[in-house]
Amino acid sequence: MTKILSIETATSICSVAIHQDGELLANADLYLDKSHSNSLALLIEQLLAHCDLEMKQLDAIAVSSGPGSYTGLRIGLSTAKGLCYALDIPLIAVSSLDSMLVEVLHIYKKNKTLYIPMLDARRMEVFLKIADEDFNQILPQSNLILAADSFKEYLGKWDEMVLFGNGADKAVSLLRNFSNNFLLVKHINPSAKFMGSIAHEKYSSKQFEDLAYFEPNYGKEFYSPQSKKKSFSLT
Repeated sequence: MTKILSIETATSICSVAIHQDGELLANADLYLDKSHSNSLALLIEQLLAHCDLEMKQLDAIAVSSGPGSYTGLRIGLSTAKGLCYALDIPLIAVSSLDSMLVEVLHIYKKNKTLYIPMLDARRMEVFLKIADEDFNQILPQSNLILAADSFKEYLGKWDEMVLFGNGADKAVSLLRNFSNNFLLVKHINPSAKFMGSIAHEKYSSKQFEDLAYFEPNYGKEFYSPQSKKKSFSLT
């Protein structure tokens, strides 16, 4: 039986889970901003103890591939890579948008419906993708600056468009000015709890990442503002 530890740190939520053959054994989500670096290792240790498992019993590590917080994704990936190196087990990447899709399709699945997970990218920009009720990709992961008519090409072809994620609140209030076909599902965040089925499928088909070269998809380039402090040099 395949046991996979999943790590999700794309947002302010620090989330870990253990699945066996794609079925959830246990999970823990810590809703504490900027807690990843201090809490991730402890959460993993506590979760393993709760499941009466040792590290050496894990078959793979799954980690969020983004999009999301640069710092959060880096912390999650460095932890995942360290465990994979130490245990000599494969690394599996799972999109944060896909794990959100899994959660919503468990609770609200209808024919002729589009599902649009959104993560906030500040101001009126979001990271998103679009899929149908069978998880078929309609639009791959993209960046979008929201406008009232952002999804006009889908209206009339689909009965309903379901928005969710921390970028969906600002989207639905704008989009409903253009059409009433948008439904908001609240309180959906990327969680390791919903990475298990995707991770197990990738493990079975040996879709592993290169430990040396794999990097998350941050959604856009990392920007670090220059310091306003004056500097000097000695010559």
